[in-house]
Amino acid sequence: MATIGFIGVGNMGGPMAMNLVKAGHCVIAYDLSDALLDIVAEAGAEKASVASDVVVGADVIVSMLPSGKIMENLYIHETALLDIIDQNTLVIDCSTVAPENSRNLAVAAEAKGIVAIDAPVSGGVGGAVAGTLTFIVGGSDTAFENAKPVLSDMGKNVFHAGGNGAGQAAKICNNMLLAIQMIGTAEALQLGVDNGLDPKVLSEIMLQSSGKNWSLELYNPYPGVMDGVPASNEYKGGFQVNLMNKDLGLAMEVALHSKSATPMGNLAKSLYGMHGRKGSGALDFSSIQNMFKEE
Repeated sequence: MATIGFIGVGNMGGPMAMNLVKAGHCVIAYDLSDALLDIVAEAGAEKASVASDVVVGADVIVSMLPSGKIMENLYIHETALLDIIDQNTLVIDCSTVAPENSRNLAVAAEAKGIVAIDAPVSGGVGGAVAGTLTFIVGGSDTAFENAKPVLSDMGKNVFHAGGNGAGQAAKICNNMLLAIQMIGTAEALQLGVDNGLDPKVLSEIMLQSSGKNWSLELYNPYPGVMDGVPASNEYKGGFQVNLMNKDLGLAMEVALHSKSATPMGNLAKSLYGMHGRKGSGALDFSSIQNMFKEE
């Protein structure tokens, strides 16, 4: 078993770190929040008082951070962990950031003789808790193989998307599609309700028809249709509108650089931006359903 330094133990990172503990690894965790650290400590992780403490003697470092700027500051600039990380330590950044951020980390790490890969995740908080996440890896073949055992202790699927930054590019594409899909599902359900249909019956019909999709089947956005999803809990928990807005912003930046046509992605960004500005930023992204209801 490995000694793993884990930085960022929030809604996603916390359960991921706890699953590493369950798998028998020695996990040393750090977060700006003492309350979050206490939760993973109760599950068996050691607490670090500063970020630099997690890298001492670590075989692997895993980070789950809210932005590319924070990630680069941690490893390259302000905290500059790359200056003290051992060359035999594998750095796995699971944050969802721009591909350029991940490539910057990889280049800076390589200059120090360190290997760093990007491994953003799909599967949400539920997947993090259940250990069924999908990891989308960008890095060399050798780094991917070295990271796979650790990632498999936190998830069910581990894909190698390509070189550094490719994991982020694939994750951005997936989340753009998810946003478009969720909006379309919410719009169709509301159209049915407005025309006298029971949303649960309509969902069952569409699930057996050509409109079947992930949002409809596993994450239904209409309240009361499905148990155990944010829509049936006042849209609390899950993947916040603010985070979906961040990911859609990344998608639009990548599209601009590659000169890709993303009209549906642009519309999704506009709708989620509007939804967030109306005070729904902390709600789950399936709360976009509320935009289609009559005021």
